[in-house]
Amino acid sequence: MSTRPPMRPPGNAPAVLLGFQPALALTGALCLQQNLGSSSPGKKQSKENTITINCVTFPHPDTMPEQQLLKPTEWSYCDYFWADKKDPQGNGTVAGFELLLQKQLKGKQMQKEMSEFIRERIKIEEEYAKNLAKLSQNSLAAQEEGSLGEAWAQVKKSLADEAEVHLKFSAKLHSEVEKPLMNFRENFKKDMKKCDHHIADLRKQLASRYASVEKARKALTERQRDLEMKTQQLEIKLSNKTEEDIKKARRKSTQAGDDLMRCVDLYNQAQSKWFEEMVTTTLELERLEVERVEMIRQHLCQYTQLRHETDMFNQSTVEPVDQLLRKVDPAKDRELWVREHKTGNIRPVDMEI
Repeated sequence: MSTRPPMRPPGNAPAVLLGFQPALALTGALCLQQNLGSSSPGKKQSKENTITINCVTFPHPDTMPEQQLLKPTEWSYCDYFWADKKDPQGNGTVAGFELLLQKQLKGKQMQKEMSEFIRERIKIEEEYAKNLAKLSQNSLAAQEEGSLGEAWAQVKKSLADEAEVHLKFSAKLHSEVEKPLMNFRENFKKDMKKCDHHIADLRKQLASRYASVEKARKALTERQRDLEMKTQQLEIKLSNKTEEDIKKARRKSTQAGDDLMRCVDLYNQAQSKWFEEMVTTTLELERLEVERVEMIRQHLCQYTQLRHETDMFNQSTVEPVDQLLRKVDPAKDRELWVREHKTGNIRPVDMEI
């Protein structure tokens, strides 16, 4: 059965700022006893307006109108994680806050893995640049001459220029993408652990206060039963109980009722404190998640920008090669080569007798 978060107070002010307490609407010991229902620790259904699940009190869905969300239309963490969820790994339950915490820790792990991915990209770029530089020094076809030789020499030089481009790209990837991804929220896990312990402690305190309420409720029931029995015995003369005995039993019953009221008040205080801290902490987790996603988006955009720049720089290293290839002229090469290497332009003739 789904449950709803405690009702938001009137107006637009946050519930926490108004000191709103999701308390039990009780007016007396008898009403308390009715609303608390049975002593089952797992799930308790009241006869009035509340239902208690895992020691947390919610409005009863059959008697409570739909609540207004704390942050309507925003799908905020503070509105949708009040109830516990069945643990798919076992028979127990997982608190809503625990699910949020697991998401935050998973987000941090994803961020770390993204940083490692970029680091691998950097290694590839560095190795690629190293191999390009090495290839540019290769002497193969170094004896080619003329305009084709010039174009070939430029092809090899372009490799050295491209190697430099990829080295600069890898350096910028490290400083502008990998490092920020790795350093962001370095103390994130430690901060989340503090939040987890704080909320868990408040939830344990709430469970302890609820146990006290149950104990006091049981004591009140026993005192009321004792008073009723003694009163009936006196009326039908089955006992020698005096009016003083009746007064004593009535005082004990009244005291038990007062104890129950006190325990309920302490329980409500604990639940109110847990409620306020849940709102505050879940909103902080929400802010951190938005910040994380925006930060990663920003640095991945930086990655694509650097990649575009690398493509443009690489294109600039190829442009001189294109220009020289367009100038390759076999006829001109032949002229230059002949001028330099000619051995004579007088042709042989027939021998005369």
